[in-house]
Amino acid sequence: MSKEMKADLQAVRSTYEALMDNKMVQEAMEFIESDHQRTVEEQIEITEIPAPPFKEETRAKNMKERLGKLGLQEVRMDEEGNVYGIRPGNGDGPKIFISAHIDTVFPEGTDVSVNEQDGILYAPGISDDTRGLAELLAVLRTINHFDIPTIGDIVFGGTVGEEGAGDLRGVKAFFAEHNDIDGFISIDGPGANSIVYLGTGSYRYRITFHGDGGHSFGAFGIPSATHALGRAIASIADLETSVDPKTTFTVGEVWGGTSVNAIAAEAGMTVDLRSNDPEALKQLDENFLKLIHDAVKAENRRWNSDALTVEIDKFGNRPPASQPADAEIVKAAYGAIEQVVGTPSLAEAVSTDANHPMSLGIPSITIGLGGEAGSAHTLEEWYDPRGASKGVQKNFLTLIGLVGVEGVSEPLLGKRK
Repeated sequence: MSKEMKADLQAVRSTYEALMDNKMVQEAMEFIESDHQRTVEEQIEITEIPAPPFKEETRAKNMKERLGKLGLQEVRMDEEGNVYGIRPGNGDGPKIFISAHIDTVFPEGTDVSVNEQDGILYAPGISDDTRGLAELLAVLRTINHFDIPTIGDIVFGGTVGEEGAGDLRGVKAFFAEHNDIDGFISIDGPGANSIVYLGTGSYRYRITFHGDGGHSFGAFGIPSATHALGRAIASIADLETSVDPKTTFTVGEVWGGTSVNAIAAEAGMTVDLRSNDPEALKQLDENFLKLIHDAVKAENRRWNSDALTVEIDKFGNRPPASQPADAEIVKAAYGAIEQVVGTPSLAEAVSTDANHPMSLGIPSITIGLGGEAGSAHTLEEWYDPRGASKGVQKNFLTLIGLVGVEGVSEPLLGKRK
């Protein structure tokens, strides 16, 4: 931490000291601990509602019902499938959207029953990000229970399309429709002391080579889709990228051909390009696309043909984004973690729902879950809820610190101009 940030943190710490000295806030923190078992039970209930990629509607409807029962105003499901509602403040503070993502990585038909062994919960999606949804509801329940008079408005919600090919479609749709949000918090990922304030960008492609195809002997002398694919993969493997900013590439899947004695009419691959820097990602993208076109030209030239073509489908575009480590929203989370969890950790850049609003210049962070978890994105995913209430307390304190509480503390986050 820089000397400047340490100095800036004094005002944040003073805010949290005032909040922690307040009787209502003290009782709210105790309430969160007493509410722990209900939060875990809600987590289990939501986990057992399947939410496959692009098929999150059943779980989303359940979340919409839960948000409505907790008294939010204007609760709705938008066209993309996000669900959210608003809890107004007194109108003099910032407006913050706090969310967790509804979708999981697991395909339709996956058994999402929760099993408990020695206090550990096992199920696909039990942590990522179902625990985030449960913590979101617990924070809202706490604020409602004490009717905490916030200065700023709070939008509570669940987003769709955070995982995989979802391409952040939920959070993109939300911010396309709302231009009045002053800050964004995503509850996601391991580590109650973690603050993600940088976003790794990624482009994802589905590349398909097309040719006439034919018998391996009888039609010999025509371009092959699999040969073009091979040329492209070999060239991609030789790409050179920077270590700082970290910039990476991989060919994730390959397919093609119909039999061992056929010249392939179709072959393809999926490719993932990533970087923490917009310019580095742009340059990698340009180099990659040139290699694809060069592979087509080379395969056609080899057989004096123009029959081979390529179809390029860019199905993923997660923008890289950054903000200073001493941004107000980062410092607010830092101070809350100090009060509840211990030493905060400013995480390295990763890809989360916060990428998109951060790329729009909206102060945005992703803060980690309470408890312990492991084996995410596998059928053996597990979650240990012991001590997990600290995560909820930290989320609650971060949120009320940012929006302010009447008669207790002014908002740590300002309104965007």
